[in-house]
Amino acid sequence: MYHDQALIPVKTIAFDETVNVTLGLPFIRTSPDHGTAFDIAGKGIARADSMIAAIRLARELADNAGGAR
Repeated sequence: MYHDQALIPVKTIAFDETVNVTLGLPFIRTSPDHGTAFDIAGKGIARADSMIAAIRLARELADNAGGAR
C-alpha cells in the first residue's frame, strides 16, 4: 500500500485540516497535506486552512520538544 492510499480516509474526513509531518529529521517539518495545489493556483479559490494547521502543529511540536532538539 502506498502512503497516498492510506491518506484517502483522512483527507475524506478532514481535507482542509490535515497536515503532513516528516519524522526522523533533526528539525521540525510540517506541510499542508494537500500538496502544491497547482491546479487551483492563481484562481483565488485556495483555502489557507491546511497551511494554518501545519504552522500550528509545528509550533505545538516545537513547544513540546523542550530539550529534545
